[in-house]
Amino acid sequence: MPRILDGTAIAAAIKQEVAEEVRQLVAHGIRPGLAAVLVGNVAASEIYVRSKVQTCADLGLFSELITPSADTTTEAMLDLVHGLNDRDDIDGILIQLPLPAQVDTKALLDAVDPDKDVDGFHPVNAGRLQAGRPALAPCTPAGILEILRRSNLPIAGQHAVVVGRSDIVGKPVAMLLLHENATVTICHSKTRDLPAVTREADILVAAIGRPGFITAEMVKPGATVIDVGINRITTQAEFDRYFAGNAKREAAFAKRGSTIVGDVHPQAFEVAGAYTPVPGGVGPLTIAMLMANTVRAARMRRGLPQRSA
Repeated sequence: MPRILDGTAIAAAIKQEVAEEVRQLVAHGIRPGLAAVLVGNVAASEIYVRSKVQTCADLGLFSELITPSADTTTEAMLDLVHGLNDRDDIDGILIQLPLPAQVDTKALLDAVDPDKDVDGFHPVNAGRLQAGRPALAPCTPAGILEILRRSNLPIAGQHAVVVGRSDIVGKPVAMLLLHENATVTICHSKTRDLPAVTREADILVAAIGRPGFITAEMVKPGATVIDVGINRITTQAEFDRYFAGNAKREAAFAKRGSTIVGDVHPQAFEVAGAYTPVPGGVGPLTIAMLMANTVRAARMRRGLPQRSA
């Protein structure tokens, strides 16, 4: 039977460590602070951001939720970010995406002080990550590395194949794996004979944003499969394509009218040696790593040594 990598349990352990680190910093007069900027009234974003703010409270971090109106301008948002850059009580700045169409997202993300860029999206942090210098890494890729490390799965010397080349997941996770001495291949929509490449992977990271894209025939027997995808399905035909015969999942689907599937077809997990489920795999690590990044930023800004991993 393949091993299920429990992201929820790993995230809980990281949060406990962050809470202890915060207690130690507070005892020395430092309380790490996160500013969360949520523009407009997008229901899913509101739930997600409020979950982040609540997690800050649970772990002892200071947080501030800032909610500009949906008709805000790029200029107003830039003024807001510059003000947060100047505040000493704010160590991390989170700008929830997507932003309204009239706001220049790239300009706004570039305006965030790289030392407060807890999402790890700033080009300066991307460069630091590539150069192997201390950096704030994007939360989901950093979480993937934590799953592998804390599950005692080998990385050094392994062939890691990353399917997807986004700046948020694909590229940074490839760089993090490379720094851990994996041999890394990045695949994308123009890769020739993709199944032949993925079948060579000891570690297969699926981050392409297409439901059930990685099938059993694309997985090397015994490989570690990391599924980053979160795709909502709402039709019976889609459900049957991925979960036919799963009575428990079907009952939940009938009740809610939807369910989620990753970028890996569930049948592919049967071939794997270990895998992250969806839900309960990579997803829970994102908020945990955001908290860890905020504490890391607080230490970096003050020239304090980082907690040893």
